[in-house]
Amino acid sequence: MTITQQRRGRKIMMTPGELDEFLTAQRTCRVATVSADGGPHVSALWFAWDGTSLWLYSVVRSRRWAQLRRDPRVAVVVDSGEEYDQLRGVELSGRVEFVGEVPRRGELCAELDTAETLFARKNFGLDEMPHDGRHAWARLTPDKIVSWDFRKLGGA
Repeated sequence: MTITQQRRGRKIMMTPGELDEFLTAQRTCRVATVSADGGPHVSALWFAWDGTSLWLYSVVRSRRWAQLRRDPRVAVVVDSGEEYDQLRGVELSGRVEFVGEVPRRGELCAELDTAETLFARKNFGLDEMPHDGRHAWARLTPDKIVSWDFRKLGGA
């Protein structure tokens, strides 16, 4: 994973610790995929961050899932803040990998243990992931990360 050195944005770039804390706390991301005609498609999705990878839990009969299966390139934005001096966020990009059964019905998969525990606790308040046979997992271990935290500008 490469955390891009942001020449113009070094002052507002998140540290690795800030990045981890932010991605762990946030719930919703915006996932940009590539349509068959090359056009972009953006959709909101819940996620889990394990410190290295962003785990996307998507409905398998969605446009997003079909596009990722055809072309695994993706850009994801996680952001927050309403006022200019509160804006912060992260853009992660790379290629997703599909992990586990499709659709996910709960078959044992050690590779999903951490992601499913994190996701279930954060989004459902449960210790175990409920499986509905409609969703599946895609893991983004980003090639590139860009971040910003305008709170660091200190009213500038």
